[in-house]
Amino acid sequence: MANQVEQQREQWGSKIGFILAAAGSAVGLGNIWKFPYVTGTNGGGAFVVIYVAMVACIGFSVMLAELVIGRNAQLNAVGAFKKIKGGAWPAVGWLGLACGFLILSYYGVVGGWTIKYILHSFTGLMEVAAAGQAGDAFGGFISNPIMVILYQALFMFVTIWVVYRGVGEGIERYCKVLMPGLFILLIVLIGRSVTLEGAGEGISFYLKPDFSKVTAGTVLAALGQAFFSLSLGMGCMITYGSYLQKDISLPGAAAQVCFLDTMVALLAGLVIFPAVFAFGVEPGAGPGLTFITLPGIFAQMPGGMIWSALFFLLLFVAALTSAISLLEVACAYFIDKGWSRAKAAWTMGTLIFLLGIPSGISLGGGLKIAGKDFMDVAGFFTDQIMMPLGGMLISIFVGWVIADVAKDEVTGNGRIPVFAGFDIWMIFVKFVSPLAILYIFITGLKW
Repeated sequence: MANQVEQQREQWGSKIGFILAAAGSAVGLGNIWKFPYVTGTNGGGAFVVIYVAMVACIGFSVMLAELVIGRNAQLNAVGAFKKIKGGAWPAVGWLGLACGFLILSYYGVVGGWTIKYILHSFTGLMEVAAAGQAGDAFGGFISNPIMVILYQALFMFVTIWVVYRGVGEGIERYCKVLMPGLFILLIVLIGRSVTLEGAGEGISFYLKPDFSKVTAGTVLAALGQAFFSLSLGMGCMITYGSYLQKDISLPGAAAQVCFLDTMVALLAGLVIFPAVFAFGVEPGAGPGLTFITLPGIFAQMPGGMIWSALFFLLLFVAALTSAISLLEVACAYFIDKGWSRAKAAWTMGTLIFLLGIPSGISLGGGLKIAGKDFMDVAGFFTDQIMMPLGGMLISIFVGWVIADVAKDEVTGNGRIPVFAGFDIWMIFVKFVSPLAILYIFITGLKW
């Protein structure tokens, strides 16, 4: 039965299709929403330099490890560990599947917010923001459970539809449109931002490193942002790697995905910082920068509703490409168990939507756990516990348990160009990455 499933397994139609889909998985709200304010609170340019170095070292090494597991097994995250080694290792796959399931539950809520704000840009948001009431408008929206759940349902419907269509006709096809579209939106918004009066100060803050501002906290923030922004430790790259043909260079693919993901984050900074400085806003304004501060900035621009709608469309695309991969992790498991893709997509998508309702209503004064919003609690478990544990165990598995399998996959045995950096990569996978991720895990365990 297992062989039959493997023979019928879907595959990417092209290398570029995989690269764009995998980059879409990595690119998410963390690149556009979180990266700018983390950069702002950690000194600007110096943080950016350290962040890029962390992506190149830690991010690349773990991503390549996930792709090795996925392509070698040609199975979902749970089945891959079971096939390659068995024993207790499938628990790592279950951890990733559960993590993706939980993340998408609240990610769908925020994805719904982006749809609301695209529409709201044309229906009064600019007037409200110009009057300094953007915070009240956002608070009023998230306190309306019916509206929040409605937009969450709309976002999840779009996500389920793409995954239901399949790997080639759904995920690959739509990512080939969504990812170029995302870059076009970024370029257009950068063109507006850098031409604002006073934008130069923001560009200088962002692109001129001042290493005197670097602290241990800066390095930790850069390490954490690099790890989380690449969607590592939750089975996405294992699942996407399982659809890869054997003639594609895994190191090359991992490098291209890391590059595209980093480019989106860097370009997002060029959208945010020139505008923030041009209008005298604090660059480390925090998460509220997106839904409260930025509408106020757009309201002061000619054609503000257009720029606002384009920005939130950018957020929607980034959220959608990540949501697709998160849902695919869960669906792949059940498809490999014999479910039809339609059954897996609609069943898992609906369950994730229902799980997300407590997060959707929690920020407006609804469900709380130990005095904290349900969404914050869910985010703590996924970001600070499940993802770091998953990334650390994946590195240990590839570096210490299946090193020979990994060598065959990345050097290709004559199928693809030899990976000259294999020995260096193994040092990172065995020692550097697990210790770095352990550091993220320990320092993040603050309730």
